[in-house]
Amino acid sequence: MDSFTFYNPTRVHFGKGMINMLGRELEALGINKCLLIAGGGSIKENGVYEDVTGNLNAHSISWTEGWGVQANPTLHKVRQLITQARDEQVDAILAVGGGSVIDTAKAVAAGFYLEDVWSIFRSEAKLEKALPVFTVLTLSATGSEMNSFAVVSNTETKQKLGTGHPLLFPKVTIIDPAYQTSLPKQQTVNGALDAMAHVLEYYFAVREAHATRAIDNSLLKTIVEMTDILVNDPNDLNARSNLAWCATLALNGISGAGMNGGDWACHTIEHAFSALHPHIAHGAGLGVIFPVWIEYMAERQPSLFGIWAKEVWGEPSIAMGLNRFRAKIKQWGSVLSLRDLGIKSEELPVLLDMIMSSTRIGGISKFTREDVEALLLLAF
Repeated sequence: MDSFTFYNPTRVHFGKGMINMLGRELEALGINKCLLIAGGGSIKENGVYEDVTGNLNAHSISWTEGWGVQANPTLHKVRQLITQARDEQVDAILAVGGGSVIDTAKAVAAGFYLEDVWSIFRSEAKLEKALPVFTVLTLSATGSEMNSFAVVSNTETKQKLGTGHPLLFPKVTIIDPAYQTSLPKQQTVNGALDAMAHVLEYYFAVREAHATRAIDNSLLKTIVEMTDILVNDPNDLNARSNLAWCATLALNGISGAGMNGGDWACHTIEHAFSALHPHIAHGAGLGVIFPVWIEYMAERQPSLFGIWAKEVWGEPSIAMGLNRFRAKIKQWGSVLSLRDLGIKSEELPVLLDMIMSSTRIGGISKFTREDVEALLLLAF
């Protein structure tokens, strides 16, 4: 097991009715006015908006609203919201939504003090100050509610890049699983696939990290079990709660402790899919590339991938474990090929060039252009 430093300052209030903690937390930290960032308006339909604003009012906290964050959030929207935050002179950012909204909020919080927020995504500037971020989670998937990372797409350059800094940890996160019972089935499935991918990015990195891998085995199995329940009964609050907490734990530092930073080739590759075609859900793209990556990599470390097959899927061979993984993705109604994601064969060279523009692809085994091309062909 590798040496590591674990740090996570986010305070989480988890459970039904925990929205009542929001206003008092903002008040305790001296917040007077926040920019409330949200997506397309679903929070006004499911009662979340009323709960949030009612609680802000109860604690005499004012706010201004920024709507329209889309899946695969864009730099253009981030820049718009930074201008709004400055004009309104807010002293905090409040994200009410899923990972895209939270990532946008983090970028706005950072960009508030920067000349150009894209500079930190391109590692051209150092973040030294950011507005405090608070989140009310409405879709469990990315783990952004309890980590310091954000991913944003530049639609002009067709780049989807991430950044991370301790200043971007949310101060407080509210996770009320009851807010997620109205989610469409496919959003629940995409969230589950995203959470599984976060765990898997670490899982194979260090063989001797037995304690962390034991946690990861439990997270993966629980995600599968709870998603099986929710695709049939989206109102099962116990399953919803367990899936939500798994998704948070999948990328808050716990699942990767002692894992040498993980691999992250699949995330790098998938970012190109959704940068080229923003309609592609990140979780769906990961559901396509990860089984292919496991098949490709298992030849290099068969014993470690055999542990995954046995511990997560209860199968005696990697091939049988992979069959179970793919069958589960298909059973949940997600796709298994780039073709079914809507990517055309003539776009594969474009994707390859986009992926190879990254400084590093993979950690366990650093991928060459030939490796990535082989993966894309296998996935197609």
